[in-house]
Amino acid sequence: METTFDVTLTREERYRFRADFGDGSGVTLQLDEPEPLGEGTGPNAARVLAAAVGNCLSASLLFCLEKARVDVSALRTRVTGSIGRNEKGRFRLGPLKVRIEPELGDVPPARIERCLEIFEDFCTVTASVRGGLDVEVEVNASIPAAAGMTEVG
Repeated sequence: METTFDVTLTREERYRFRADFGDGSGVTLQLDEPEPLGEGTGPNAARVLAAAVGNCLSASLLFCLEKARVDVSALRTRVTGSIGRNEKGRFRLGPLKVRIEPELGDVPPARIERCLEIFEDFCTVTASVRGGLDVEVEVNASIPAAAGMTEVG
């Protein structure tokens, strides 16, 4: 089954746009290009794409961990990207590096291993973007253990 959606972008001034996600929430997002082209009053499209990749991966991992009955007390994701020029001199996004750091309850590492193996495959945005852009993902989970912190990933 295919689901369709609309996002409407309306130019406000210069390179500043307002994105309406058409979901009925009334929440909009202001986008703008950095100076000197724009005024930098909001994220540009490259940063929004990076946020979408990071959000999708985070939500996918969280969903899997919750299904595995793993308590996630906090989760922080950092996406690092770069912009460079291609062979024609046009600006293009370089690889995105995603680091996900969930704080997990005291649980045997075997309970999260399956999630670490499969969560990326269920992220719609990342799987789609990978057709034209490298996306590297790292999960660095902190699990409190009786004798201190244990890292999994």
